[in-house]
Amino acid sequence: MKQVVQNYKSGELAVLDVPVPGCKPGGVLVRTGYSLISTGTELMKVSEAGMSMLGKARSRPDQVGKVMQSVATNGLPATYRKVMGKLDSYTPLGYSLCGVVEQVGAGVDDVKVGDLVACAGNEHALHAELNWVPKNLYARVPEGVAPRHAAFGTVGSIALQGVRQGEPQLGETALVIGLGLIGQLVVQLLAASGVRVVGVDPDPARCELAAGQGAAACGDPESADVAAAVAELTDGHGVDQVYLAAGGSSNQPVELAAKLCRDRGRVVDIGKCRLDLPWNAYYEKELDVRFSRSYGPGRYDPSYELEGRDYPIGYVRWTERRNLACFLDLLARGRVDVEPLITHVADFDDAVETYQRLKDGELKAITALFRYPEQAVEAEAPVVSVPAVSARPGPVRAARTPVRLAFVGAGNYATSMLLPHLTGREGVELATVVTTTALSAANAQRKFGFAEATTDLDAVLGDKSIDAVFVVTRHSSHADLTRQALLAGKTVFVEKPLALSEDELASVLATVEESGNDRLQVGFNRRFSPLLREAKQRFGARSGPAHLRYLVNAGRLDHGSWYLQQGTEGSRFAGEGGHFIDTASWLLDADPVSVYATATSGNEDLQVVLRYPDGSTATISYVTSGPAAFPKETLDLVADGRALRLDDFVRASVYGRKRWVSSRLPKARDKGQNAELASFIRAVRTGGPMPVPLESLVATTAATLAVQTGLAGGAPVTLAGPR
Repeated sequence: MKQVVQNYKSGELAVLDVPVPGCKPGGVLVRTGYSLISTGTELMKVSEAGMSMLGKARSRPDQVGKVMQSVATNGLPATYRKVMGKLDSYTPLGYSLCGVVEQVGAGVDDVKVGDLVACAGNEHALHAELNWVPKNLYARVPEGVAPRHAAFGTVGSIALQGVRQGEPQLGETALVIGLGLIGQLVVQLLAASGVRVVGVDPDPARCELAAGQGAAACGDPESADVAAAVAELTDGHGVDQVYLAAGGSSNQPVELAAKLCRDRGRVVDIGKCRLDLPWNAYYEKELDVRFSRSYGPGRYDPSYELEGRDYPIGYVRWTERRNLACFLDLLARGRVDVEPLITHVADFDDAVETYQRLKDGELKAITALFRYPEQAVEAEAPVVSVPAVSARPGPVRAARTPVRLAFVGAGNYATSMLLPHLTGREGVELATVVTTTALSAANAQRKFGFAEATTDLDAVLGDKSIDAVFVVTRHSSHADLTRQALLAGKTVFVEKPLALSEDELASVLATVEESGNDRLQVGFNRRFSPLLREAKQRFGARSGPAHLRYLVNAGRLDHGSWYLQQGTEGSRFAGEGGHFIDTASWLLDADPVSVYATATSGNEDLQVVLRYPDGSTATISYVTSGPAAFPKETLDLVADGRALRLDDFVRASVYGRKRWVSSRLPKARDKGQNAELASFIRAVRTGGPMPVPLESLVATTAATLAVQTGLAGGAPVTLAGPR
């Protein structure tokens, strides 16, 4: 196997072929998927290795003391041989990774082969393809956490232990000095704990990043703005805690801590910085100076780390392993977001070049990761199945008017976007509205003129005079209600999404096959927008692959919105992402074959890349953090020397040999609901083809589901037909 090593005497870095470690009892053999490069600790070690012998001695006075003691005990010649022998040998690098358990040692029963784990330790979580990791230095990765994010487990534990040493309480204010990797994580952990945070770093980019991750204010240590922010947030008393996450030889961090900390506040040292405490400043405020030792209790204890002897939870609540598991849980629940901290991902084979670029300053990174071959994380790339559509077509109904419709659900979307286009439409009769509460049904009947209002769904499905059923309920009920309506022989219009899982999608298609009823439409309305249709027509046919960019400025939801109930209603993107995937696929005249997704801000802001059979790609940026005044949807399509642009369904333009620009719409944006409903009603009335082929609806739904799979696995997801 391959491993990154360094010769401390010469400074040489190399990727060596070394033997695979044995799987000893009390631990597991882990095949690495991602390992994290600590741009603080590791680069300091790499830089020291490049120094002269005098420089090495100056940088490690603690080791010089040990050498002098050895000289006094063993004599100069023996000590020299010992020191040179140790320096002139390869040492490992790395201490934080995520990988898959490949072999389980005797005495281990909490994980099995194939489990994804995060691993810690500068002797066990190395930059190597395989590592043996003892029991107390790994933790199972929760479902939904991407391997590249789980690789932060060790540094997350270091930050978590530092925060625990500060004993923060709700409503307090903290100062974080040094906004490198550990400092950024400390900011997020404090913000998640209900603490207001002020960050300090001379790098404006790091300050901006921390501000985006929850810091109330950030600034340069030399700036008066930091002191002003602290004074404003604390009514002039000073911060309750200071976290020293900086490195280097300057004494500025400890002096700034004394200046901005309140009387009897707490100062926690996490980083390796100079600690010449100004006695008067610390004495007069009686500051409590604390140290945070690495990942937590158990660190440097061989009986804990190597022999697997745990500390009883009643005596030691948070150990190394419990801190590691806790940080992974925070990642899973979206309370900590490490994606914005990833500056660079390098292939493991390029390790030496990556270290050199970091050391030379060519590559400026808060965090860099090594990515190992794909088989390191899983035997094969994740696949989401796109079920085949199979139905025995039933008899085509005779054309008749009026078409009698029933609505299941009468919430905001139904009453604002669908029913206004159906009320009073020639050849349409609003027969029955079904809701779970009697009053909402009565309100819909009064406002839109339904002939009947009821809470009895079975009665509606059993009414043979009803031609079509609209399912406009909460997302979690869509698949089941669609199945029931199809079995009842109805034509079905279901608002997106059709399904929230692969099993739900498969169950709908099994119902189609069982009943022979494939009369189904999902509310993907944007492909029916008159403006977008005209733009596509003017763009014309293409001969080569295209690139499509779709920015969706979704905005934040109101507190209490049921869209936020992800446990039951699925993620926000699962609920409405199909709109944008369907639009892209319609513009590109194909269904996607793979999906890659990455996320920030607790999976609220997404970047989704779709790949199509002819090499075309569509990138959907779905963001909730944009300004409300910015347009919600902008789209660009480029191919064959031409470009199409859509500005929020208000204006469209096409650039080519001739330029076409639409006139600005005089009224509200037309996103296609009226035209979509007209096509649906026509299909119901005539018995003709549905507006969108069922195969396309299934492909869009499968691609939407693949986004969540991709976020969980951190790798592209293949969309494959039945195997």
